[in-house]
Order: sequence, then structure tokens, then C-alpha cells
Amino acid sequence: MAITITKILFISFLFLSSHAFLARSAEVDDESEFSYDEKSENGPANWGKINPEWRTCNTGKLQSPIDLHNKRVEVVSDLGILRKYYKPSNATLLNRGHDMMLRWEGGAGYLKINGTQYQLQQVHWHTPSEHTINGKKFNLEAHLVHESTDGKTAVIGIIYKIGRPDSFLSMIEKDLKGLASTKGVERGIGTIDPKQIKLDGKKYYRYIGSLTVPPCTEDVVWTIARKVKTVTKRQMKLIRDAVHDESESNARPAQPLNGRPIKFYLPEEIKVIN
Repeated sequence: MAITITKILFISFLFLSSHAFLARSAEVDDESEFSYDEKSENGPANWGKINPEWRTCNTGKLQSPIDLHNKRVEVVSDLGILRKYYKPSNATLLNRGHDMMLRWEGGAGYLKINGTQYQLQQVHWHTPSEHTINGKKFNLEAHLVHESTDGKTAVIGIIYKIGRPDSFLSMIEKDLKGLASTKGVERGIGTIDPKQIKLDGKKYYRYIGSLTVPPCTEDVVWTIARKVKTVTKRQMKLIRDAVHDESESNARPAQPLNGRPIKFYLPEEIKVIN
């Protein structure tokens, strides 16, 4: 009997430990503890001091976002076009306090990088963009967050400038408005096809970084689409107005590169044309 109890306790320990790891590595859903106000005591420069599990925000050497500067990138043609295998799935919207997040409840498909499958989990938005290109900030940035079965994270970033309406945001506009007066409420919005985000994977940046919100977990595979999409001022304002953090932005400042390589995927055929 003692052996059986020992086994049960050991299995319970492993179960709780694995869930604790996932809690530490995943993005924080309740974002009330920190802010994006750089002058505040709980602003970006102090995230690592707020919670012991967030210390990587201050001590990490692979932090995101970064500036994607032409002088630092290595142009390559061996990464291949992004392999996305998305499908429609039930989704919910959640106002996390500093951003709006659309989370897929069922299997919404996956992204494949170097033979590893990363299941699509959620998408959220930052204004202005967190990543910059040659020092330039853009108006909006969407993050599609994926996770593998062994807990690794891959994020696709899509950058937007002011222009024509974004069709995906137009599709969920009523749902965004419906959650504008709530916080911490997750509401089902029906079946959403992630393909509607219309991501162009022909040219992109790739580097190893971190989550851009606490706990700032590192070793995240980042893919930033080079094609800049468009969004209207009204759509961008809708996303910001939907959250109530009294801040004009929810973008973490650029982090030191610390000698990390940045690759820029450019297919051979495009090289020949150019």
C-alpha cells in the first residue's frame, strides 16, 4: 500500500509541476499588475521586480521586441515559405485589461517550423507596433501565438499601417464593441477561421526572443511578416478603446539585441527577379 501511495504522490507532483511550468511560461491573462507607462513603478522597466516569476523581464538576454534593422539581418533562402495549416474553430474574446485577445477553443490548426508543430492558440493586438523596422514604428501589430506539445512557443507578428480596412477586424468588429465595457469576461463569438487573417509568409524575419508581456519567457521563435498590412484609424481606435488601462499604447519598448542573429527569408526566385 505504501508503494501505491508513493506512486500516486509522485504522479500528482509531476502533474502539478507541469501545470506550474505552463502557468509561468504562458502569457498573463490578468494584466492588472503591470502597465506600459514607462514612468510608472509597474512600468516595463520594472516588470521583473513585480513578481519573482517575472524576473526574466529584467535579466533575460533574449527579450522581445527588437528593431529589425537592415544592417543587422542575414538574408537567407533556406527557411522556406511559412507552412500554416489553419482551420475554422470555436473562438472566444477576452478583455485582458491591456489588450483584446481572441482565443480558439478547439483545434484551429498549426504552424510547422523545422519539423515542429505549433498549435494555434490565440491572437491579440498591440498599438503602436512593438517591433520596429529600421527604427520605424507602425500603427498596429498582431501576434498569433502558437504552442507545441512540449511547451515551446512560436509567435507570428503582423505589422499594420493606416490605410484600407482590415477584413479580419471588420469581421469581429461587433464582438469587440460588445466587450468594450467589460474586463476579465470571456465571451464566445462562434466559429472563426484564422485563415481570414490573410497572412503573407513569402518574406519574413526570424529570430529567437521572448514573450513581450510578463513572464517574458524566452526561447520563443519569432516570425515577423515583412509585408505591412493596412488598418483604419477607426479600427485601431476600437481596439484601444475596448480596454480600460488609461494608456495611449500597449507596446513594450524595443529590447537589446545582445548579438542575436536575425534572419530575413527571401525566396531565390524573388532574388533573381530583383
